[in-house]
Amino acid sequence: MEEEQAVSGKIAMWKKHEQQHKDKQLINPFSEWDGASTRAKLSKDDENYAKPVEGSMTAQRGKAAGERISNEIQELIEIIKVMGKKGDDGLYRINFGLLFNIYLKISNKMVGIMMRARKQGLIDFEGEMLWQRRDDHVMITLLKES
Repeated sequence: MEEEQAVSGKIAMWKKHEQQHKDKQLINPFSEWDGASTRAKLSKDDENYAKPVEGSMTAQRGKAAGERISNEIQELIEIIKVMGKKGDDGLYRINFGLLFNIYLKISNKMVGIMMRARKQGLIDFEGEMLWQRRDDHVMITLLKES
């Protein structure tokens, strides 16, 4: 009697696992199963377009990455405030060469973080991209402290 219950419990567990796998395969656009990818396609106007499924590992990793980037942007802002010079207009400025040399000891992603901060309207600088040595003279201006 006990053996039958143990076996039936394992069978139920595997049936549940099988159903979960089948459900995932049916919405997988790369699945070769019949009836796969029957989920309605999102339009570009949909608020969920190009976003991971809520609660998924991808969504969790994206949220964690966003928090790390926000922290790095805050660190960049603090460095500009501490090491830069405040102008007559009240804005802090530092040249790229000095900032690069200071930041090099902290992170190897400084230019990427600067691009993200500029996209958020926190800093500004001349040019599309900054390169070490060639753009050492370019001034970085702190526009907002987030």
